Amino acid sequence: MLHPTPGTLQYSTLIANIEQGIIKIPQFQRKFVWSVEQTAKLLDSILKGYPIGTFILWQTDERLRSIRNIGGISLPDTPAGHFVQYVLDGQQRMTSLYVSLKGVKIKDDNGRDIDYGEIYVDFEASLDDPVVITDISGRNPKEVIKFTDLLTGGYALAAKYPNYLQKLDDYSNAFKTYLFSDILVASAPIDVATEIFTRINVGGKPLSVFEIMVAKTYDAARNFDLSEKYEELLDRLESVNYETISDSTVLQAVSVCMVKECAKKHILKLDKDLFISIWDSVIDAFEKAVDYFRGFFRIPVSQLLPYDGLLVPFTYYFYQHKDKPLGTQQALLQDYFWRVVLNSRFSNSLETKLGQDIRRIDQILQDVQPEYEEPVDITVDYISDHGWFATGTAYIKGLLCLLAYQQPQSFADNALVNINNSWLKQANSKNYHHFFPKAYLLKKGEEMFWINHIANMTIVDDFLNKRSIRDKAPSRYIADFQKANPQLQAALETHLIGDPASWGILSDDYDLFFEKRLGRFSEELRKRLVLRKTDRY
Repeated sequence: MLHPTPGTLQYSTLIANIEQGIIKIPQFQRKFVWSVEQTAKLLDSILKGYPIGTFILWQTDERLRSIRNIGGISLPDTPAGHFVQYVLDGQQRMTSLYVSLKGVKIKDDNGRDIDYGEIYVDFEASLDDPVVITDISGRNPKEVIKFTDLLTGGYALAAKYPNYLQKLDDYSNAFKTYLFSDILVASAPIDVATEIFTRINVGGKPLSVFEIMVAKTYDAARNFDLSEKYEELLDRLESVNYETISDSTVLQAVSVCMVKECAKKHILKLDKDLFISIWDSVIDAFEKAVDYFRGFFRIPVSQLLPYDGLLVPFTYYFYQHKDKPLGTQQALLQDYFWRVVLNSRFSNSLETKLGQDIRRIDQILQDVQPEYEEPVDITVDYISDHGWFATGTAYIKGLLCLLAYQQPQSFADNALVNINNSWLKQANSKNYHHFFPKAYLLKKGEEMFWINHIANMTIVDDFLNKRSIRDKAPSRYIADFQKANPQLQAALETHLIGDPASWGILSDDYDLFFEKRLGRFSEELRKRLVLRKTDRY
């Protein structure tokens, strides 16, 4: 149980703690957004002795990634041997106080300089009116004073403002003696501290585990910044069309390599030094897993991956086993992949199941076939019942992976169909083609479920779909392709489609085509599984 300690800070102590590196703004705080006018209102409240709310500070010996400068002013690291106090609530107010005292300029989102030195105290204003102002156009310069001068001007101010000596003292002392309310949360773990932050900022978006880990694992001395490391990884993944992999997947991969678990509670407790030490080795294994998916499984783009989470156990495998899997291990890994996909295993309780599956990977590493509670069903009937074409489902993505594995070719000239992430996000993409066109089947009175079925889908290029096929009967457009392309049958095979005559294509027999295509899917799945007595095939 926590025991937060209430207290007070004087203005000078607050500013000194910021400048000495004691008080820090963690990187997960949103950027400073208060305007000069908002800052002036805050200072006006302080001058008049009004309460301005409480600062909540988390005191810890952890060194998180924090904001390094404010308005171009570099802030020092926390001195060795000192606790650091991270601002959980009050960042905007605290930053306003600091930038107004320093009179700094900060660029806004449009690149314009916002000058926080343009804040003034009006000696002629009554306490019922704003005393701290930003607009002094048309004012006598001897009636107003810059806020920065009020606090730092010293004895020279008396000669410059002889008519306001009492107000100079009163207003200066009002700031210097103001007691800021604070609550110190000491010795709390990072997950508790960030939970406090999230609850305080009810209107904001809760911090992600990745945002917390970016702060926790930051180490300037070792030149480690998780945010930058992840961006570097994404740059490399983009070059191989795997840039859609989430930051949570990467964290889970690191976690299973460290502790064989990857739930939030396990990730947040990972040892910082070990995390940094093994990062490069884990990422090397992660990229080997990506290469394996692209090479062995022939999944050309990350958008086709049934689950990003599949990269986690495969990363663990390559972290433990530096070479490409062969023989028994290759067969067992492929069997594992397809059982996860066909049973939609990762559709819920992902982190728990990943922890369980790491033990299965350990068995595979010993050439032992793991046990699986749930059998797979690769019968024609099952594929038929579960084949509604929805590209967001793992099952359909898995069957699309079978199509991608064949490296589909254009019906027009056998050129390889370009598959990329940008057009595989939606089921209505022009690159997904109903082999028996939807408009054609609707005219025949076919039900939408059977029209929009994976057994009727092919992956083609956009030009072919728009210009050549459209809503023609298969007998018409395939006959046209047969005349123009003597290698058409080879292209059809890359779509898991057989001879047009015997498959009912030239006679426009959709039922025959449908059954035969389902049979091809079933055959392809059979090749990839180590089947058991309990499986249905």
